[in-house]
Amino acid sequence: MQNKTIKQTVNHVGETVTIGAWLTNKRSSGKIAFLQLRDGTGFIQGIVVKAADEDIFTKAKALTQETSMYVTGLVKADERSPLGVELEVTDIEIIHEAVDYPITPKEHGTEFLMDHRHLWLRSSKQHAQMVIRDQIIRATYEFFHKEGFVQVDAPILTSTSAEGTTELFHTKYFDEDAYLSQSGQLYMEAAAMALGRVYSFGPTFRAEKSKTRRHLIEFWMIEPEMAFCTHEESLAIQEAYVQHLVSSVLEHCSVELQTLNRDPEMLKKILAPFPRITYTKAIELLHEKGFDDIVWGDDFGAPHETAIADHFDLPVFITHYPTSLKAFYMKPDPNNSAVVECADLIAPEGYGEIIGGSARIDDLALMEERYKEHNLDQESYGWYLDLRKYGSVPHAGFGLGLERTVAWIAGIEHVRETIPFPRLLNRLTP
Repeated sequence: MQNKTIKQTVNHVGETVTIGAWLTNKRSSGKIAFLQLRDGTGFIQGIVVKAADEDIFTKAKALTQETSMYVTGLVKADERSPLGVELEVTDIEIIHEAVDYPITPKEHGTEFLMDHRHLWLRSSKQHAQMVIRDQIIRATYEFFHKEGFVQVDAPILTSTSAEGTTELFHTKYFDEDAYLSQSGQLYMEAAAMALGRVYSFGPTFRAEKSKTRRHLIEFWMIEPEMAFCTHEESLAIQEAYVQHLVSSVLEHCSVELQTLNRDPEMLKKILAPFPRITYTKAIELLHEKGFDDIVWGDDFGAPHETAIADHFDLPVFITHYPTSLKAFYMKPDPNNSAVVECADLIAPEGYGEIIGGSARIDDLALMEERYKEHNLDQESYGWYLDLRKYGSVPHAGFGLGLERTVAWIAGIEHVRETIPFPRLLNRLTP
């Protein structure tokens, strides 16, 4: 008899199968034992009846949490199960007996669970979050391949900062200074001049001493860049991309959304086009909502972003920020040089910014001015200026933060649960 996975059992109702599994929990009711089993592909309940086989029933009652085993049984339909089936167990072969597993069904503190992250990943909710993360990654590749993008890998070790900030992790590159990448964007601009439409997908690092539920020290970014592209065209791509991510999770992760108690109706509303509001109008809206302390030229904090998103109850683009708030490479609005052609996409329900993007400066003289204003040296940034010297074209791009997007779509309070092994201000292990 060929082994099956738990996920495959739905296609074998009425058949006897063997699965490799771990015990997550158990309970007994008189002469019936209920085993909660997992194998990485899903969770299933195993039923052991004493009258059917007293030896197997005795073995089942003695099983300890996270003991690994081969379980054989008859697959039966069960509408009460999220999977739609259960297993009527006829045999148990123990592989390894786990003793004193530290994460029990009782409540544990967050720090304890984070200390045991390598084990906490086995729980049903953490499993669901990782499956949704995987689906979002898969949908990302699908979308950009369909739209004619080429994936290009950006370096992780760089000699410069993409944003021109000092929040960098410094290291030595033999006898030179180097930094862990904040963003692959500058390299994607170079790649776009060669390949037209490109995107990078990799880890980025921010040395921000932040403890908010939206921040990680190490996180993953999807960064598309498009030659011969306007800011408006970029916004249309962003809308289509986000809608594709949401619809893919709705289609493929219904069990996981149910496990996380995420209301799918909240996600079904996410349809392009998304509402847009300029930075200036957003300031006026915030004043109407009682945020009297914020003035034009201030950056938005989490409460401001949440108030704006709550007003629309959908992802909302905030466009045309003041030039002083944004990176040196963003293109000024041709009708108002005090603002740039940019947009942040703010997720609803308090999840904050998930995308930042803009048109890029393509004029050599203006970029040279920006270099002087931001004290960018030619040795480190000279190659980036070359992109404006040799065949410059209008181009635009954006970056989407994977973990914040997973948190929003899955309805997870803190981004630390959206990445397998989070790196936080006070955490470098496990």
